[in-house]
Amino acid sequence: MHQGTLAASDTERDAGRVLSDDSPRIAMLTSRAMPANVPGPSRQRFVDAAFGRPTDLPPVWLMRQAGRYLPEYREVRKRLKFLELCADVPAAIEVSLQPFRRFGMDGVVFFSDILIPLPPMGLEVRLDEGGPQLPSPVRTAQDVARLHDFDPTVDTAFVTEIHRGLKRIVHDTAATIGFCGAPWTLATYAIEGGSSKSFATVKTMMHREPKLLEELLAKLADACGKYLAAQIEAGADVVQIFDSWAGELSRADYDRFARPATERLLSHLSRRSRVPVVLFASGSSHLVDSFGQMPVDVLSIDWKLPLDEARKRAGGKALQGNVDPGVLLGTPEGVREAVFAARSAAGRVGHIVNLGHGILPPTPPENVAAFVAAARAPLPT
Repeated sequence: MHQGTLAASDTERDAGRVLSDDSPRIAMLTSRAMPANVPGPSRQRFVDAAFGRPTDLPPVWLMRQAGRYLPEYREVRKRLKFLELCADVPAAIEVSLQPFRRFGMDGVVFFSDILIPLPPMGLEVRLDEGGPQLPSPVRTAQDVARLHDFDPTVDTAFVTEIHRGLKRIVHDTAATIGFCGAPWTLATYAIEGGSSKSFATVKTMMHREPKLLEELLAKLADACGKYLAAQIEAGADVVQIFDSWAGELSRADYDRFARPATERLLSHLSRRSRVPVVLFASGSSHLVDSFGQMPVDVLSIDWKLPLDEARKRAGGKALQGNVDPGVLLGTPEGVREAVFAARSAAGRVGHIVNLGHGILPPTPPENVAAFVAAARAPLPT
């Protein structure tokens, strides 16, 4: 994995070039993709909604909003592999801003991957179109012992530079979003050596060597907590924790293994009264009651659980979601109806409009425009 970083003077110059080149387009915010009468983005709207405060409209963004559905993103990928793009500060800033220029979302999520903290801990990661591969998985006590802490301002300095560059450009026009993977989800990749359908290897460790799994989760929690805290220090207005594989656990196992590790990660974060934390865990409707008891501010819900039901189980937390990404493969009219339905189910306070998972690559950009416009349109009476 390419871990190169830019010297401070180079970073400032490149960030300045991005700002200089993009400032006329950033000033417009709503590009040709958006109707002129659609309200613009707002950082304050996003933060207020995340803390459950009243807003004029629900804020809106989309998971994986910088991605293959955009032709300008595909142009960048012609010259950079995925992990190279994650570590290339000017290019990562560019692709982070591409959807914002087109659609004017309330959130600008920095372009990266949840596996970025693993290489500086001592785990090689290979990532291509076939998915992540970890050639030396963690299977023994010796493997866990070899994992080490790292300084995110040094070993992943490109991440904090991307955040600073985005903040210089976006300022307070929209919320900049940082993220990391949850310890449980990162542990599944580290133990399985990549993606899995059965999670047999990690569950073998869970049931035969639970203390070893807990030791690994604690190391990942501390490393990722410091990694996410560094993003906040670099300017992230909101952070999200992705627990992509939490749904593979029963509630009892989640509460025993994954939840304590995620709460340990959260203990490293500062500015909790100013920087809200979103927890996303797909396929985990059975865990919402546990999520509602955790020290996070927003629960991101997938489309399998109606938001009015989630509201009853969320412990008073704000909600994010929950349109099925497949809806965006249909018509703009269908997208509008789905967004209105999500907004109506969530209620008018404490809701961030989003998908229930990441945007799909075949999605037509005009349907993303319809999604953002529907989030900002008056609800039918």
